[in-house]
This record gives sequence, structure tokens and C-alpha cells, in this order.
Amino acid sequence: MTDQVKTSPFAGERIAKVMARSGVCSRRDAERLIAEGRVFVNGRPLTTAARNVTAEDVVTVDGKPLPQQEATRLWRYHKPAGLVVSHKDPQGRPTVFEKLREQLPRVVSVGRLDINTEGLLLLTNDGALERQLEHPATGWIRRYRVRAYGLVDEAKLAALKGGVEIEGVRYGPIEARAERQQGDNTWLTIAIREGKNREVKKICEHLGLRVNRLIRVSFGPFMLGELARGGIEEVPARVIRASIEGHKKKDRPHADRRR
Repeated sequence: MTDQVKTSPFAGERIAKVMARSGVCSRRDAERLIAEGRVFVNGRPLTTAARNVTAEDVVTVDGKPLPQQEATRLWRYHKPAGLVVSHKDPQGRPTVFEKLREQLPRVVSVGRLDINTEGLLLLTNDGALERQLEHPATGWIRRYRVRAYGLVDEAKLAALKGGVEIEGVRYGPIEARAERQQGDNTWLTIAIREGKNREVKKICEHLGLRVNRLIRVSFGPFMLGELARGGIEEVPARVIRASIEGHKKKDRPHADRRR
């Protein structure tokens, strides 16, 4: 097939990266599986993730060889509220991956959304792509529409452009705009680059607002658009390539200047 995203061969790569590229798990999960003694190389249990493997090495996880490396794939998913972004929830709540089990191969999410957050969630079969897209250093903009109880203080809203410190945590520059007032609620658009835990809700609390609906409408160049709630659509490989290359040329310098 010509319309595929090229990935690196096994030669000389760290074991966690090879496992991620095979679609078995993310690099983070690979390190956990190794620590649990579930990964073998050439019949011997692996004791550290600091190991390179080549195409000649036989890697097994739970006694099963790594699947053949597949072409990198990426999907846009319109996550409804009420689903946990986890492969298994200790509390028994419904998860995104259970919901999509019959529709997709083994995938990982690019970042997470809280259980009550709606909107765009990116899913991929390539753990390496997942880490590339979500890593803070890439600085990709995550854009949200927010409905929150309360009135906006325009001065505080404008001050977010310079970043803000909340409860000892420093947040970088934030784009925020009040759209309209709806009864006791305010609709806003908030754009962030870092994606820290509960960042949008904490920003709104700092503004004296209480979030009651949160919708992610874009992640970098990937848009929610008209995708129906619960709908899923694959991103063409050529679009993945063009988006990543375009980001390297345009967005990355902004992230570099912040460092």
C-alpha cells in the first residue's frame, strides 16, 4: 500500500518502543509489563526496559509473540460524557475501549478526557505516535468549548494570556474568550497547549466559574467538526503525515521559544 505512514524498523530500538510500534501497548505500559516479568526476549525474561532489540530477536508478551508491525492508523472519536478513558476501570464504569471493542483493533488514546468531558478523543494503534502527539514538548493546541456557571471577569480572562499560577502549579499562556451568556451560565472557548490534569476546570475555578459542560473541539490540526456523538472516523494516513510535518514547520518553534 502506498498510503501508509512509515515507521522505523526494529533494528537497534529500545524494547518499549518496539512493543509500542507493534500496537500491543504504549511505552509506559510496556515498562510496566517488563517490570511484572511478562516480557521475554529469546526465551529469557526481561528484567529492564533499558534493552535494545533487533529484528532477529524474538519478543513475547504473556507467551505470545509481538504481532506483525502494522501501518500506523489514527481515528477521531466523539466521546460522549459518561465513559472512562481506560482499558479497565476499577469501579466498573463503562469505558471507551469497551464501547469500541467491536469496531477497532487494539488502540491507545492520545491523552485522556475526564468521564464527564465530551468531544474529540484521538485513538491510534501506534504507541509511538501516541507519545509524539501528546508529549508537552510538541505544544499542540487543545481547544475546548466550556459552559460554566457564573459571570466572567474580563480582566482576569485577559490576564490568562500571560499564563497563571493556580495552587502552586504554573500554567503557560492560555487563549480564552467569552462567547455568550445563557441564563446563569457563560459559554467560553479556551485553548491550552500543555494538557495538564483538569487544567480547563482549574482555570475556570480560578475565574470564579463552575464548569458544568466541557467539550474538546480540536487537538492540534484534528477537528471534531460534524462528527456525531459516539461516532468514529479514521484519519487518512496522508493527513497524518501532512499534519505532523506542518506542525514541525509552524507550531514547534512557539513551543521551543517558551523553553
